[in-house]
Amino acid sequence: MSDFLDLCLRRQSCRDFSDKPVEHDKLLKCVEAGHLAPSGCNAQPWSFVVAETPDVVAELAKCGQQMKMNAFLSKAKAFIIVLEEHAVLMPAVRHIIDSQYFAKGDLGAATVHICLEAETQGLGTCIIGIYDREGICNLLNIPIEKQFGALIAVGYPADDKVRQKTRKQLEEITRFV
Repeated sequence: MSDFLDLCLRRQSCRDFSDKPVEHDKLLKCVEAGHLAPSGCNAQPWSFVVAETPDVVAELAKCGQQMKMNAFLSKAKAFIIVLEEHAVLMPAVRHIIDSQYFAKGDLGAATVHICLEAETQGLGTCIIGIYDREGICNLLNIPIEKQFGALIAVGYPADDKVRQKTRKQLEEITRFV
């Protein structure tokens, strides 16, 4: 198996973080990996907010605990928020498609790069899908109209055991022509 496929198998959504704080340098490397993600027309329609101050992290954890879900966020040691920025496309392309045409996929690529880099450093991540967006915007002084690409909880896993992945069979989802 390739090293990359092994990395993909090891990366999992962490829902039990240890008490160990995450080093600033490791968070910086995660953001650098996101920054290096591919993007349509190299537009790089993203920015990143890294929350590592304990008080801010605790407030963000509360914003992520919606509908009695995600109690584990209270143990996260950092959060990385991927924000959508205006994409600047080449004039010839911009004439044909909207400037944000590729943005959602680009933000997904940046998010995956962040999570995979975290895994290489022994960190666990969980991409949070339900959260109080307005609360996060108020807390971090983010304009309310700003679109979120991802809210990623970060910390050291309390348990290093890798769970077996449950996925559809490749034959079900792949077609070669």
